[in-house]
Amino acid sequence: MRAALFLIGAGLGALACQPNTTRPSFTPLPEAAGTEVRLTVPEATRHLAEALRADSIPPRKIQLRDGYIETAWFEAGTGKVVRGRRAIGPGIVRVRAWADPARPGSSQLTVETLFRPLLDPSLPDRELEREVPRGHPVAVRVEAALQQLVKQFGGAPGPQVEAEPARPANESDPGD
Repeated sequence: MRAALFLIGAGLGALACQPNTTRPSFTPLPEAAGTEVRLTVPEATRHLAEALRADSIPPRKIQLRDGYIETAWFEAGTGKVVRGRRAIGPGIVRVRAWADPARPGSSQLTVETLFRPLLDPSLPDRELEREVPRGHPVAVRVEAALQQLVKQFGGAPGPQVEAEPARPANESDPGD
């Protein structure tokens, strides 16, 4: 009886540890580009993937439900996928994007454009990834794709400006 309870408990524990998302366990780098768009998470993810693809940034993984996009490592100049351990230096990049809920009906898009300055088998791959400089050709194209989405679908609402209270018509300005 004890063995059966242990097996049931272990089975339930294993089920509880299974993540219900296809996103990676890490979050975007703080330097990643980002903006808010007036689209739901699945819509924002789909439109961002289409915009990236139209600009020769080839998504390899698109998870609409989870709001996640990822490319393979590719040559910044040609878009050609690079396999194996040759993915090193600022000319070889990877793009990852997250879409998270923001205001009702809006999503926060965060897109990182990465390169690896070196290879070190003693470190996890994520620790070797660095954000490319803002002027990098792929980072510029990513930023343009984000701005295109804001222009097409709207972005975060502007700051709330309180209107100056209206004065009665017969009241004069103290400076008069």
